[in-house]
Amino acid sequence: MTDGQTVRRSDGQWIPAAVLAVGLVLAGVSIGRGFTQSRLGDRYVSVKGVSEREVKADLALWPIQLSTTGADLARSQVELNNGIARVKVFLSKQGLDTAEARLQVLRVTDRDANPYQQNQAGPRFIISQTLIVRSTEPDKVLAASQRVGELVAAGVVLSSGPEYGPAGPSFLFTGLNDIKPAMIAEATGRAREAAEQFARDAQSRLGGIRQANQGVFVILPRDQAPGLSEESQLFKTVRVVASVDYYLRD
Repeated sequence: MTDGQTVRRSDGQWIPAAVLAVGLVLAGVSIGRGFTQSRLGDRYVSVKGVSEREVKADLALWPIQLSTTGADLARSQVELNNGIARVKVFLSKQGLDTAEARLQVLRVTDRDANPYQQNQAGPRFIISQTLIVRSTEPDKVLAASQRVGELVAAGVVLSSGPEYGPAGPSFLFTGLNDIKPAMIAEATGRAREAAEQFARDAQSRLGGIRQANQGVFVILPRDQAPGLSEESQLFKTVRVVASVDYYLRD
């Protein structure tokens, strides 16, 4: 009786333990499959697509700074006004509309009023003023800027002011919104082409988009060389880079 109870008690304990062990094994297999499927579902490739356009500036801004010096303020002002008149005549001869030219703040420096420059030789007054030329004909502005020596020969004193940076016109491109849609489509298409090629090489199939980033449009100088800025060039390069993550399927 005692041994039979022991056997029965042992059987009663062994059977639930076996069932639990089998359940744990099956659960482990199921979890393992879940992890495998999750890892396969997270397989993806990151690619980039580039689109570039060569564009031409459609707006020019040309700051022409004039200056005069003298011991008499009124006479110096007259000389400055004469210089401005000569500049406008010059611009008209170059086919530019002077109605778009605007005068900026007049600056007058009295050297005698500066305690650090007393008893120095030279004219007392320095007067400067900038004429901003704005034109939607950048070709004409470029041609005129290359003939600026004619102004100097006519007695016009020119200088470059720190508030406008280096002398010479700046050429701007304002038509970016017109080319954005086509460039985005091109960059995205090239990114997909790269992803499809990768999927073929990896013997996989391309899935849907996991994540995408259009990128930022940048305007660069067409001729990238030391000392050449984008603003100084009539022709420019517009670039955008699209970054896309695609899922990979077996």
